[in-house]
Amino acid sequence: MKPQESVSRSERMGREWWVLVSVGVGTFMSALDSSVVNTVLPVMVRSLGNNVPTLEWVVTIYMLVVSGLLLSFGRLGDLRGHKRYYVFGFSIFILSSALCGLAPTAGVLILFRVFQGIGAAFLFANAPAILTKNYPASRRGEVLGLQASMTYLGLTAGPSLGGWLTGLFGWRVIFFINVPVGLLALALSQRFIPDDSTSSESHQFDLAGSLTWTSGLAALLLVLNRGHAYGWGSPRTLSLLAASALFLAAFVIIEAKVPHPMLDLSLFLRRPFSVATASSVMNYTCVYSIVFLMPFYLIQGRGYSPARAGLVLTIPSLTRAVGSPLFGILSDKVGTRGPSTLGMALLVGGLVLLSRLGGQSALKDIIVALLVAGLGAGMFVSPNTSALMGSAPRHQQGIAAGVMATARNVGMAMGVGMAGALFTTVLARAPQNDAGSALFQAIGAGFLGGAGVAVARVQLKALARRRYPGSPPPLGVLARTATALLKAVTRF
Repeated sequence: MKPQESVSRSERMGREWWVLVSVGVGTFMSALDSSVVNTVLPVMVRSLGNNVPTLEWVVTIYMLVVSGLLLSFGRLGDLRGHKRYYVFGFSIFILSSALCGLAPTAGVLILFRVFQGIGAAFLFANAPAILTKNYPASRRGEVLGLQASMTYLGLTAGPSLGGWLTGLFGWRVIFFINVPVGLLALALSQRFIPDDSTSSESHQFDLAGSLTWTSGLAALLLVLNRGHAYGWGSPRTLSLLAASALFLAAFVIIEAKVPHPMLDLSLFLRRPFSVATASSVMNYTCVYSIVFLMPFYLIQGRGYSPARAGLVLTIPSLTRAVGSPLFGILSDKVGTRGPSTLGMALLVGGLVLLSRLGGQSALKDIIVALLVAGLGAGMFVSPNTSALMGSAPRHQQGIAAGVMATARNVGMAMGVGMAGALFTTVLARAPQNDAGSALFQAIGAGFLGGAGVAVARVQLKALARRRYPGSPPPLGVLARTATALLKAVTRF
């Protein structure tokens, strides 16, 4: 008979594994849904009889709702329990997915996407907090890296799976597929995620802070997402920017004065937390400049078919999916500073290589550039997430997860907005008789803009004098990296 201590350890590891599976299935489903809807928008246009700008709101409204509610729902989890709102979010997401699949018109579909975004915000804001609370600090990077892998796998599978299912059954199936997957994740979550304690103090939810934050961020993201269509200097764009500034300024004033703020601004006085947050915005700005520009390069510039282009574009996502857990384990061994900074340096190299691609570049050159960029992003995400979550107090893990997810969404919108602005500006100024080379110059300018953001992030890290907790001296990081990485590989 096994000693009691061994049995307890085995039971604990089994429980931790099922917690990860429960959260991982939900993460995969959410990422799959986010990527698949973009793929089938043209089919929706033909089926519902609306124009493209109207159907673009199917994607835009979801992003705005999710981003605007992340902080609020993370704070609710801190106050009332993360499992409660995680499970509640699944229920909303599953029901609204079914309603999206049944929507008779574009307007009704957009309305149900609002509710789907509400459910997704509950999931995104509480999942990292659940993992952080149920795993020891020594494995935080590993488990957050595995969660990131599920995200990247969902993003990778979405376009091909969505296109295949739509071809067989029509676009509505992409929403119906969430129902069985979501019910599985819901059952696992109910069964295996432990009930977590709520706040022992009777804190009131900061409604004024929630409303001003949601309004300000939604206005800002709407500008970043739709500014190219409205015109960057148009009255509509400038009005939205002014409204965003007013709401966000009001949010800061409210949070500084209320006794129990939604976002404790003192968190940003913690250097690891503030640097990790800013770094996350910069990283996703770079990654989504690639997501936005590469289809133009492959399809419009090089004449690839959508299927072939989609296959090439799975390279960085698969690289991140494989690398994230490995580099998460690595950061548990050597600290978060070295791997995250090296990851951004590799991302700089990948973006520079992408900016040099032209009309005659070999396929191997495209693959190498995407591999370098994907490797850099994968090396960065898990250590940076671990640093951010680890620097927040235990009773504020929900709000930390909300900050992290908000930073990701802001970076995504900024990446598309920045790359789109550089791309269209360079293309518009090119001579009409040189449209072919102008396209590659415009794409290269967008990639170089992303490289500039990545360089700025590396410099930001260099200026941060304090190391993240547990990080060894900088000169020791590289010396220990190879050994730790080999150990990480053998664990799989």
